[in-house]
Amino acid sequence: MTIRLTVAQALVRFLAVQYSERDGERRRLIGATWGIFGHGNVAGIGQALVEYAGVMPYHQGRNEQSMVHAAVGYARQSGRLATHAVTTSIGPGATNLVTGAALATVNHLPVLLLPGDVFATRPADPVLQQLEVPYAGDVSVNDTLRPVSRYFDRITRPEALVPAALRAMRVLTDPVETGAVTLALPQDVQAEAYEWPEEFFAERVWTVRRPGTDPAELARAARAVRQARRPLVVAGGGVRHSRAEAALAAFASATGIPVASTQAGKGSLRYDHPQDVGGIGHTGTATADELARTADLVIGVGTRFTDFTTASGTLFQHPDVRFLHLNIAPYDAHKLAALPLVADARTGLDELTGALAAYRADGAYVDEYTEGKARWERRVDTCFAAEPTARPTQPQVIGALDALVDESDIVVNAAGSLPGDLHKLWRARSSDQYHLEYGYSCMGYEIPAALGVKLAAPERNVWALVGDGTYLMMPTELVTAVQEGVAIKVLLVQNHGYASIGGLSEAVGGERFGTAYRFRNEEGTYSGAPLPVDLAANAASLGMRVLRAGTTGELRAALAEARAADTPTCVYVETETSDTVSGAPEAQAWWDVPVAATATRTPAVTAREQYERHVSTRRRHL
Repeated sequence: MTIRLTVAQALVRFLAVQYSERDGERRRLIGATWGIFGHGNVAGIGQALVEYAGVMPYHQGRNEQSMVHAAVGYARQSGRLATHAVTTSIGPGATNLVTGAALATVNHLPVLLLPGDVFATRPADPVLQQLEVPYAGDVSVNDTLRPVSRYFDRITRPEALVPAALRAMRVLTDPVETGAVTLALPQDVQAEAYEWPEEFFAERVWTVRRPGTDPAELARAARAVRQARRPLVVAGGGVRHSRAEAALAAFASATGIPVASTQAGKGSLRYDHPQDVGGIGHTGTATADELARTADLVIGVGTRFTDFTTASGTLFQHPDVRFLHLNIAPYDAHKLAALPLVADARTGLDELTGALAAYRADGAYVDEYTEGKARWERRVDTCFAAEPTARPTQPQVIGALDALVDESDIVVNAAGSLPGDLHKLWRARSSDQYHLEYGYSCMGYEIPAALGVKLAAPERNVWALVGDGTYLMMPTELVTAVQEGVAIKVLLVQNHGYASIGGLSEAVGGERFGTAYRFRNEEGTYSGAPLPVDLAANAASLGMRVLRAGTTGELRAALAEARAADTPTCVYVETETSDTVSGAPEAQAWWDVPVAATATRTPAVTAREQYERHVSTRRRHL
C-alpha cells in the first residue's frame, strides 16, 4: 500500500513518528520544528507543517542561527535523546545555519537542518538568491554545511528521501557520530508528489547504545589506576551525555580519587562532593590545576582534552604522567597517547569501579586535595563578598545569583569573560545546572539556548547570563520568548565592551585595541566616553519585563523578583570595572595565543618574552 504525499509532507509525517530509547526511556526524537519561511520552503515544508500541525509542533524564530542554538539547547537538556528540526529558505537563510551547525557538531549535540535549495529541475537558472558556480552546476550555498555536518544529503528526487531520512535518524541517535545533520531540499522537490510506501510512516525506535568495555582494556585500566600514586579524574561533557553522574560519584567515593571538570563537565559532581576539586585548565581552580601538574595518571572521562583543558599542552608536568581515557569515541580515547577504554561513560565507570574493588587513594593525597578545596572555597567567598550599596563586580554578580538559586535552576552561558569566572567560582548544585557551551564558545548562543532549555524543562528556572557584547550579537529570540510566554530569565551584564578579549589583548601585547565600546578619542582609538547605549531599554522594546539594578543590594532584590516571575524577565546591571576593585582570581594555567615575534611597542615586546617562557614548558605526550 502507498500514500500520495508531497516530499515535504512525507518528511514531516516521518519525523513525527521517530523515537529514541535508552535504558527503557523512550522519547520522541524530533520534538518540534523551528522555521523562518521564504520562497525556498514556504510552499513545501511550510505547507506541510500546516497540513500536519496536529502532529508536528512549530516554533517561529527570528534568526536562523538562533533557531539552531535553541534546538541545541533543547537537545542538551534532553540528554541527546530528543532534538528539534530547523527549516529555512534558500540563500542567506541557509547560510545563516552554518555557525549553529558547527556549534552542534563540535559539541556532539544532535540537530536536524532542513534548508531549502535551488530547483533540482533548473527551469529558471539562476533563481532568486542562487549562488552561481561556473565550474560546478550541482553546487549551491547549502554545500557550506557539508564540513560542519555529521551527515549531509541533497534530496534531488522524491524516492531519495527514504534512505536519506533513515540515515539521518541513525546519525542523530549515534552517541559517537551525532551532531548537525543536513537534508538539503530543493524547492521544487519539496512540493513534488510521490507514492510513498506505508511502512515509511511506521513508528521507529532508535536505540542509543551503551557499549561496555573490552576486558583486556579494562584490565589494563585497572592496573594503571592501582599503580598510580597521584591519580586525577578529568570529567567532560560525555559524563552528562551518558547520564553517568551517579556512576562518577560512586567511583570517586569508592576510590577517593579527586575529580576536576572541564566546562562541559562541570556539575558532574556537586560542588560540595568531597572529591570535587572544581574546574581544570586555563579557567580552572588553583586546586585542580596544581593536582593536574603533579598527577602521575590522568583519567579522562568523556572529554576531548581541548587546549583550555590541557593549558595548551603545559599543564600535566609530572615526568612520568600517563593518561587513561574512557570515551565512547575511539578518536578521543586515543588522544595524548592514552590507554584507551572505549565504552559508554556510565557503563565504563561502573565496570572500572568493580575492577578496582578495595582500591583507595593514599590518605595523605586525600588530605592534600581536601585542604586545597577548602582554601579555594574561601577564595570564592572573598570574591562573592560585596557591600550592598556598592556597584558590583562581575564575580559579585555571579555571587548574588549563586546565593539565590537552588538545584532546580539552570544557568546558560557561552562566551566572553563570564565562562572563566563561572568555571572558577560557580557552585554547581545539580548535574544539569551548569550549561556552558564552550566547545565553540559562540557569542549569541545564550538567549536562544535558554529558550530551548526552558522548552525541554518548563518547570525549571532558566537563566541566560549575557554580556553586552553577546547581547548585541543576537537578542532577537527575546521576541520569541515573549510571543510564546516562555519565562526565561536574562541576566544582562553591561561592562562596555569585549571584556574577555580586552583582557587577552592586553596580555598578548594588543593593548586592548578595538575591544571597548566607547567613542573615538583624538588619537582615533576607542578610549573616549562610553557609548550612550541603553540595553535595558532595548530589551524592554522587545517586550521583556526589565528590572534595573545599580547596587549589589538592588541586584539581589531584582534577581529574586525575576526568579519568582512567570513571564520573560531581564535583570540589567552595570558592573564595576575599576582596577582598584577585586575581580575573579587570575588564570591558574596558561593558554597559547601566539604573540607577535617582532614589535616596537613595549607591551608586545614584554608579552613575547613571557610567551616564550610559557611555550618552552609545552610537552608532547607520547
